[in-house]
Amino acid sequence: MERPFSYHPARGEIIAFGRRFALPRARSARLATGTALVVGGCLGFLPVLGFWMIPLGLLVLSQDVPRIRRMRRNFVLRMKGRRKRGRAPTR
Repeated sequence: MERPFSYHPARGEIIAFGRRFALPRARSARLATGTALVVGGCLGFLPVLGFWMIPLGLLVLSQDVPRIRRMRRNFVLRMKGRRKRGRAPTR
């Protein structure tokens, strides 16, 4: 199963639903983009915006904000643990 969002810090890109998006090289531009996505996602009840923007904005912000980076890493580790426990033992 392919993940809907993935992040490649070395290449500076995000892959969302099979499409690649290059992140801005400037830290201030990444912070502005991530913040705009989170704020726009909070207005997801409006027709043009959507709640999908919140996780994408947090993913962009996680490149520059250590606290969000730790939250993302803990989430990934928790999901990997759940995935391992959910599998049937192999022989």
